[in-house]
Amino acid sequence: MASIKDVAAEAGVSVATVSRVLNDHPSVSADARARVLAAVEVLGYRPNAVARSLRTDQTHTLGLVISDVMNPYFTELARSVEEEARALGYSVIIGNADERPDLQDHHVRNLLDRRIDGLLVSPTDGGSPLMLDAARAGTPMVFVDRWIPGVDVPVVRADGLEAVRDLVAHLHGLGHRRLAIIAGPAATTTGQERVAAFREALHAYGLDLPDVYTGQGDFQADSGRRVTEGFLDLPEPPEVVFATDNLMALGALDAIRARGLRVPEDIALAAFDDIRWFVHTDPPITAIAQPTGELGRAAVRALVDRIEGRPPESVTLPARLVVRRSCGEPASSEPSAPPEPPPAQSPAVRSPVRRSQS
Repeated sequence: MASIKDVAAEAGVSVATVSRVLNDHPSVSADARARVLAAVEVLGYRPNAVARSLRTDQTHTLGLVISDVMNPYFTELARSVEEEARALGYSVIIGNADERPDLQDHHVRNLLDRRIDGLLVSPTDGGSPLMLDAARAGTPMVFVDRWIPGVDVPVVRADGLEAVRDLVAHLHGLGHRRLAIIAGPAATTTGQERVAAFREALHAYGLDLPDVYTGQGDFQADSGRRVTEGFLDLPEPPEVVFATDNLMALGALDAIRARGLRVPEDIALAAFDDIRWFVHTDPPITAIAQPTGELGRAAVRALVDRIEGRPPESVTLPARLVVRRSCGEPASSEPSAPPEPPPAQSPAVRSPVRRSQS
């Protein structure tokens, strides 16, 4: 393998000149630059990334800690992060927390030890001391999808409030009145926010969310199955199950089928986080879709801004309702319009569309 000394000899310049060319230093003449680049091409020289990082104090590497790599939402998010990072000249090291705070900390610690330039995290809990210390120490960091309230770190996320309202309007228009929800972990901001949005949307139509229609899940299919079995055992089961995560929705569908029931004839099903699989289920599942790819790209751009000294910006993008057949069909082509919900938003679910943070 060619060395920097070989390049210098081939180009007829000093090693220092080669280094300046490779680091795009303006002090090198056009002729010398051309000879060095030609020598690099002829010899197939590749700079030593480790040595360069020691000189520049940059590795051009980002860390990404996602909550669950088996969840198609996070798989798509990771792919968009890697693509955008590569386009901006960065590589990505990914750690899967598997919804475990201890494993999340393990990955954060290892990534910081590798001297990454910045960190993207979808927190599994309300904030570990390790992550909080890293943020306070000035480690360039961006929260994506989930966040830790009160921590001065840019957040890139989707706001599903309007989409949840649209879902409840859709269900109400179909005549459903007994609506149940499978919540995510209470320690996560998304777990809290989606339940609050659903409760508020129901209230706008004069509907309550009884405790027996609120089940605690963990964003895994098994919990969706377990909670739905509990709903079906009630003296008066719900007419609709809304799972606040795609995997829990699949678990709910399994539980319904295991009882010999049909969707939507016996019970309707809807989900937060649309995935490609939902068009292949029987019936296709109505879901709230997040702009996952754009979230990943926006998160990388915000992190690179912070790394390169530009003011980072939090970004909130809208989610949208995708109506399929799992909640039923309108009784006619002209369904009655549901009442308009009140304009005021609950502070628990409201967030600014865009805001700047340092």
